[in-house]
Amino acid sequence: MNQLETLRPWTTVVADTGDFRQLGAFRPQDATTNPSLILKAVQKPAYRPLLDETVRAHQGKARDEVIDRLLVRFGTEILSIIPGRVSTEVDARLSFDTGATVARAERIVALYRAEGIDTAQRVLIKIAATWEGIQAARALEQRGIHTNLTLLFSFAQAVACADAQVRLISPFVGRIYDWHKKAAGAQWDEAANAGANDPGVRSVREIFNYYKCHGIRTEVMGASFRNTGQIGALAGCDLLTISPELLSELEASDAPLTRALDAQAARALTMAPVHYTEAGFRYALNENAMATEKLAEGIRAFAADAIKLEALI
Repeated sequence: MNQLETLRPWTTVVADTGDFRQLGAFRPQDATTNPSLILKAVQKPAYRPLLDETVRAHQGKARDEVIDRLLVRFGTEILSIIPGRVSTEVDARLSFDTGATVARAERIVALYRAEGIDTAQRVLIKIAATWEGIQAARALEQRGIHTNLTLLFSFAQAVACADAQVRLISPFVGRIYDWHKKAAGAQWDEAANAGANDPGVRSVREIFNYYKCHGIRTEVMGASFRNTGQIGALAGCDLLTISPELLSELEASDAPLTRALDAQAARALTMAPVHYTEAGFRYALNENAMATEKLAEGIRAFAADAIKLEALI
């Protein structure tokens, strides 16, 4: 079997794209989107009609509502192709406003329900893993709206998400790798920091092992990959969300792939339980320069693409 088929029995394969016409070829269970991916898609001739139709159908409505309707239009198309769930993101500009995030998530869910989608089974609302975002996710989960906490770069964020009983987290592998490589500069040794030693891989492995050790039900979905080596080093993770380009590489390779993460083995580990107050969370995040910088950078980038999408509208 190729690497993609070898991976499937251990890990749920998720496609990270807004380009839903590519999905059929890879047969993913779930799919994830974000404003950057949707912006990229609607600039392609094949998808521009979805933008035009959505804008025409909702002329006179606020731009933020039109954006949500566009995101749901893409999500609905994706759900017609895949058997599982789609993740749809709340505007990153609301990342520090718990109430506004909850309201926006509820509107997105209402739009999906109006399309006949069983949101409890098929929709995850993506929210940045700030303290405010995590508290919004806590409130949404209590209302039966399931969440995917994104832009997650630290163990502290993962612990807070577990305490909030969110459905799923998306720890970012590639962006952690990027930060450490840049910080090391000329001292970076690519071979020494590859595979299981990749800093992004190590971060996800620590979170995965902690969750399984303590019976935490929140799903772990590795995200933001730079190469297939990072994917292989996390084979066995609950889910991995992978770009179409890297899915193609996995499908084209028949190199050996072995299971790297094992929930049963993790349950036998001894790991002290950790919990954070708001002050403790903020301090722990502040102590992690990489996570602090990448979280802020990610929010800025998603917000900038949301503004570009508004400009197109």
